[in-house]
Amino acid sequence: MSPALPEGALRAIGRTEGDADTLGLLVRDQDTRRFVLLRALLDAAAQAPDTICPPELRHRVVTDWALLEAADRADRAAARSVLLYPLVGPWAQRCLRGLTGAAPGPELRTDLAHLGALAVAAAIRAGLSFTARLTPRGPVLSLPTVGALDVRPGEVHISADKGELTIRQSDAAEVVVQLESGTARSWDPRWRATRTLSPLLPGAAPVPMDDVDPYRTADGSPEPHGLSAAVRVDGPDRTGWAEAWAGVAAELRTGGHQRLTEAAVLLRCLVPLTPPPGSGRTGGSAAHCSGTRREAFGAVLSSRPATPAHFASTLVHELQHTKIAALSAMAPLHHEGPDARYFAPWRPDPRPFDGLLQGAVSHAALADFWQQCALGADRADQRDLAWSEHARRREQVGAVLPVLAGSGALTPEGRVIVNELITLYHRLAESPAPTGHQARARAYVRTARVIWQQRKDSKRL
Repeated sequence: MSPALPEGALRAIGRTEGDADTLGLLVRDQDTRRFVLLRALLDAAAQAPDTICPPELRHRVVTDWALLEAADRADRAAARSVLLYPLVGPWAQRCLRGLTGAAPGPELRTDLAHLGALAVAAAIRAGLSFTARLTPRGPVLSLPTVGALDVRPGEVHISADKGELTIRQSDAAEVVVQLESGTARSWDPRWRATRTLSPLLPGAAPVPMDDVDPYRTADGSPEPHGLSAAVRVDGPDRTGWAEAWAGVAAELRTGGHQRLTEAAVLLRCLVPLTPPPGSGRTGGSAAHCSGTRREAFGAVLSSRPATPAHFASTLVHELQHTKIAALSAMAPLHHEGPDARYFAPWRPDPRPFDGLLQGAVSHAALADFWQQCALGADRADQRDLAWSEHARRREQVGAVLPVLAGSGALTPEGRVIVNELITLYHRLAESPAPTGHQARARAYVRTARVIWQQRKDSKRL
């Protein structure tokens, strides 16, 4: 067993829990991996042949890196808040693939230019006076954690001095942004400061709601992963998100003492998505989609949930994926291959073993969350909804536990996770859902299995 992973921490994660110290292990490891990735990117740019990274592009990378280093020397915490921002991960991996591939991708030059935006954002946060030139990727210039500007094609010149940011572009009026107490505000309608959601805990940082970063979804499109498209949040939508978020902390607290802690520690930004097809509201609920990305530690992608309770459950669900993915980076949990061949009652398609394991942990967390909500509900309708959700999630987990427990490909760490998952599954039976909810949950899973088998058989014909 990895010495970096105490058994107590593994057992807590397997129970879908984890105190601040346990979560801190995952965070520190992911942060270290981010710095290694960024260093690898810099080295790859220096070593790439001129056909991939021409001298003028390499010089631009070196210049941008120097500004990053200056920001780090001036205020390490401020600069690293930019470098550790979740959406820097997808960008860095994309650049590294372009630099180390046999042939450069058509957007490598534009991708590498985003390093300048990161350097400028870090310099702003560190309070430096500087001048820089940037090449936007598309019609929006994004300065991660700071703000974004609607721009025209072509270079953008930025200077910062004495708490004021001046942005100039040919044939456009300059934009002046006031920098004060961590905010970047301007009366110019082309500028939009980073939008945030209120802190989950007193004294914690607000949660960025990033609807402009060019790397917030894989290649700009999450649809291959079953998600809807990323969206900019304006007007009434902002109010809707704020209203749904306002009750999230209370719902997380109701759903278990560890739920609020894990969200406060792990959630670093939220990427809004458009409502999925079939999202017309019926009975107070709506179709919804959400996801995470391994390379974007701390980011949750989500369409707007219908209620604060569903918003909280989305975080509970997705942050389990965040935890298991981070844990797997420290110590493999299994040696199964990538073949998608397992039945998972929460998906219509076959799943690989890793997806089955991650899904089981996430749905066990949801079963626990909704059970706690049911036990703490004041109103009959809230209690009924929570028991319904709990019963279905627990039944779904029970349907896949035999496959997980019977696998000979689990590592010692993976075996601890599955054993704790089984313990949680049985503990949840100590406060059972009403009989009707249990019966409907069993019928739901039986139907899902029949449909899955029919689809599987039809593909063989």
